[in-house]
Order: sequence, then C-alpha cells, then structure tokens
Amino acid sequence: MTADQVEDATARLYLAIGRLSRLLRRTGSPGLGPGAVSALATLARCGPMRLGDLAAKEGVAPPTLSRIVAALVEARYVRREPDPQDGRAWLATPTPEGVTMVSGVRSARVRELQRRIEELSPEHRDALVNALPALEELVGEVS
Repeated sequence: MTADQVEDATARLYLAIGRLSRLLRRTGSPGLGPGAVSALATLARCGPMRLGDLAAKEGVAPPTLSRIVAALVEARYVRREPDPQDGRAWLATPTPEGVTMVSGVRSARVRELQRRIEELSPEHRDALVNALPALEELVGEVS
C-alpha cells in the first residue's frame, strides 16, 4: 500500500468512525448527552471513583466532569459517597438505576449496530469481522 493510499484510507476510516459514533450516540440515551452516558458507563464498569480519576479515564477536564456528575447525581444515576481513604474527598458511585440505564443504552446501541451490520453484504460483514483484531489493537484492546 502506498503512502497516498494509507493517507486516503486513514481519512475514510476517521470519517466513517465519527459518523458511526454519532449515529449510535443518538440511539437509546434519553435525556443524557454522550459525555454523561460515557461517564456512567465507566462507573458501571469500573466501580466508584474519585472525580479526578474519572476525569482522567474519560479524557475530559475535571470541571467538565464535575458538571456531568452533578447532572447524573440529580438524575439519581450516581450518588456521592465519602472516600474511605480520604475523608476530604468523595467517590462517584453508580446507583442501581444508573447501572440499569447504561445497560439499556448499551443494549439499544448494540442492537442498532447489529441491525446495520446485518444489512451489509456477506463479503463486507466478513471484512468487518476480519478487521476487528486490527481495530482492537489500534485502540489498545488487544485480547
């Protein structure tokens, strides 16, 4: 593959991933923005976290994440609990309602993605499956 072909493929992949991501974000997240869904999903997967740790994991500034978590607390998807390691700090903890909500969003998004994959030709489905190891390596999720 030439350098020009790699550049073209990179640009196409970037655009396709962005469009797919936006399409899936619009699926199944009633009243929550993508940042809130992402933060809640991280808490549901990783458990209680300090705000700074969650901000680092999400790749957003702490003030931004503070607003997101405040909205999640108000919606009763997250609760604030004292940090047993540091009495001055607190942990963001997903509530059972928050875990259920993020699970529903994930399910709706997975169903939408599956529906779209099923609409592809068999050749394109195979190509997509064959590309998964490379995509997983690209994002550091090598299994």
